[in-house]
Amino acid sequence: MAKARSREMILFGTDEPVPPPVILRAGPLTAEFEDGNLRYIRLHGHEMIRAVSYLVRDRNWGTYRPEIRDLSIESNEAGFIVRYTGQIADAEQSLTYRASIEGRPDGSLSFTVVAESPVDFVTNRAGFVVLHPVDGVAGQPVMIEDADGRSYAARFPDLIDPVQPFKNLRALTHEFARDHKVTCRMEGDVFEMEDQRNWLDASFKTYVRPLERPWPYVLEKGRPFSQAVHLSVEVARGGRLNPPQTDATIAISQTTALPGGATPLVPVLGFGLEAHHTEVTRTARRLLQEAQPHHLVCLHYPSRSQDEGSMTAVSLEDQLQAAHDIAPRVWLEAVVTSVDDYANELSSLARTVRRVGKPIATLLVSPEADLKSTSPGGTWPPAPPLADLYAKAHEAFPEVRIGGGMFSYFTELNRKRPPTEGLDLVTFTTCSIVHACDDRSVTEGLEVLPSMLRSARAFLGSTSLHVGPSAIGMRMNPYGSAPAENPNGIRRAMARNDPRQKGLLGAAWALAYFAHMAREGVDAVTLGGGIGEFGLLRERSADSAVSRDDDELILNPAFHVFRGLARLGGATLLRLAVSPQRSLQAIGARTGEKSEIWVANLTGDELAAQLWENISGRIAILDEETFEAAESDPHYMDQGALFHGHTLNLRPYAVARLIADR
Repeated sequence: MAKARSREMILFGTDEPVPPPVILRAGPLTAEFEDGNLRYIRLHGHEMIRAVSYLVRDRNWGTYRPEIRDLSIESNEAGFIVRYTGQIADAEQSLTYRASIEGRPDGSLSFTVVAESPVDFVTNRAGFVVLHPVDGVAGQPVMIEDADGRSYAARFPDLIDPVQPFKNLRALTHEFARDHKVTCRMEGDVFEMEDQRNWLDASFKTYVRPLERPWPYVLEKGRPFSQAVHLSVEVARGGRLNPPQTDATIAISQTTALPGGATPLVPVLGFGLEAHHTEVTRTARRLLQEAQPHHLVCLHYPSRSQDEGSMTAVSLEDQLQAAHDIAPRVWLEAVVTSVDDYANELSSLARTVRRVGKPIATLLVSPEADLKSTSPGGTWPPAPPLADLYAKAHEAFPEVRIGGGMFSYFTELNRKRPPTEGLDLVTFTTCSIVHACDDRSVTEGLEVLPSMLRSARAFLGSTSLHVGPSAIGMRMNPYGSAPAENPNGIRRAMARNDPRQKGLLGAAWALAYFAHMAREGVDAVTLGGGIGEFGLLRERSADSAVSRDDDELILNPAFHVFRGLARLGGATLLRLAVSPQRSLQAIGARTGEKSEIWVANLTGDELAAQLWENISGRIAILDEETFEAAESDPHYMDQGALFHGHTLNLRPYAVARLIADR
C-alpha cells in the first residue's frame, strides 16, 4: 500500500516542518521574527528593510542554523522586546551569542548581539547582514555615511553591479515611501554592500567584514565580540503615511504593442544531462521523449571530482548517444582543463564527438578555472585567453555554433565578461538557494531576472543568449569545494538535491523562470535535467512517500510545465503584463487560431487571477487536488474542462493551462 502524501510533500517535496513566523508589532511597526532573525520590517505596511539577520558561515560559505534557547518575547502597542540565546556548532567548533531586539511605534528598531566561542572559531563571516529590498529601491537615491564619519549622496545600482557598489559603510538612508526615509546604522565592525541580484536574490546586501580582508578568519576563543544594527525613521514636514493599497485579485493584461516592431518568439527549451545520469536517462527515454525537448545539454567535465556527484566511468560517447536518443539536437558543455594545450584538447574532443556518428548542434566552452568564483578585486587564476579559446573551438568544430560565457552563475559572467566577437551565443546559469533556502526567498528571487537579463544585454549587446541548465538546486559550487550534502532532502542552502524540484512549487518556479526569460528576449533556456536531482522525473524506489514495489518512474509536476512550454518554442509570444509579479507569473503564445496561456501561483495562498476580458476555451489545472493523477499521465495537461469567464482561481503553487478560442 502506498503511503498517503502530506500536503507539504505535494507542495514542497518534503515533510520538513516550517514553523510560521512570529509577527512582532509596535503600533504601525511590524516585523517577522524567524529563526532568531527579522524579515519584512514595515511601517504602516510599507517595507523599509527586507531583513536583518545575524549569520555565521563556515569556511565553505555554508550558513549554520542556530539553536534558539531562552526565547522571551514581550509585545504591546508601546513596543516589543525579544531576547534569546543562539548556539551554532559542528563537529569541530561552536559559538554562543546573546541577542536583543527592541522596536517602537515610531519605526525605530535595535538588534544587538554579543557572541563568544570556547575555541578558536574559524569562519568566513560572523555578524550582521542587512537586506534592502529591490522593488522601488534599485536606481533610487541613497545617503551614505562611511566608517570614517563622512557623508555623501549616491544611488542604488540600476543595472546589477558586478562588485561592491558601496564600501566602508556605517549607515545608509533611503526613502521607503513618499516623504519617509529610514536610516540603517551598523556598529561593531566595518560593513560593505554587494548587489545580491547577481545570485538571484531580491535584495541589496550589506554585510560585515570587507571581502578584501583575508578569509576564513579566526574568532579568538573566550573573547566576546559585539555588533548592532539600529533603524530610525525621518518624516518630512507634512508627510503622511497611509497603508499601501492591496488588491484582492491579480491582473493579467494582454498588450499588443511590441518594442521596435519586432515579433517576439517563445524561447526554445531543453534540459541538461550530466554523465552520472546517463544510464538512468536511458531507462526513462520514452517519457523524456514525451517531454519534447528542443535540445539536451550534456556536461563534459572529465576531471570533475566524485564529491560533486559525478561518475567519470561513463564515456562521453555513451552520454551523447543517450542524449541523441531523446532530443533532435544535442549541445555540449565542454570544460577545458588545459591552460596552454587547449587547442589539442579541443581537437581531441572533436574526434570523440565524431566517433558517435551524430553531430552536435552547439558547443559551449569554458576554462576550468572559470568554474570557481574570484572575489571582487581579486586576480582570476590562469586560463586560456578567451578570444583564442573561442577561435580554436571554431577550428575544431567548423560546422557547430560556438558559445562561451560561464557554466556557473551570472555573478561570474558579470565579473568576467567574455569577448563576443568570436561567439554565436553566450551562456550562464543560476541557482535559487545560494544564500537562502526558504520558500519565499526562492520565489522572490524570480523578480530579479528582468534586471539580470537587462544587465547582461548591456555588455553582451545583441549576441544570442542562452540560460541554463538552471534549477532551484545548486549545480556547481563556485564558492566552495562542492554543493552541500542533503541526505534528508530538506530545504538547505547550496544543496544539489532541493526537495521542491518534485513538488508543485518546483513546477510554478519553472514556469515563472521561463516566462521571465521569454519576456526579456532570451533565445534558448535549459532547465535542470531529465531525471535525478534536477529532474522532470523521479524513480519510484527513491520516493519515500510511495510504495517501493518496483522501479517505475513518476512524473514530477515540472514535467507537465516543461512539456507544455517546450511545445510552444518558436511560436509568437503574447505580451502579458502580470502584477504583482512576486505572486503570479504567466506566459502566452499564439498557436494557430488560438491563444495558449500558462499561469502559475507563486504563493502559498489561494489567488484569483483576473484576465483582460471574458475568455472562452478549455482549462487544465495542476494543483494539490490533481497532483496524484498527473504523476502517471504525461498527457495530463492536454486534457481540460470547458472554461468561460475572466477569473482563474488558483490554489497554492498551482499551474493552469488555458486554451482560448481567440
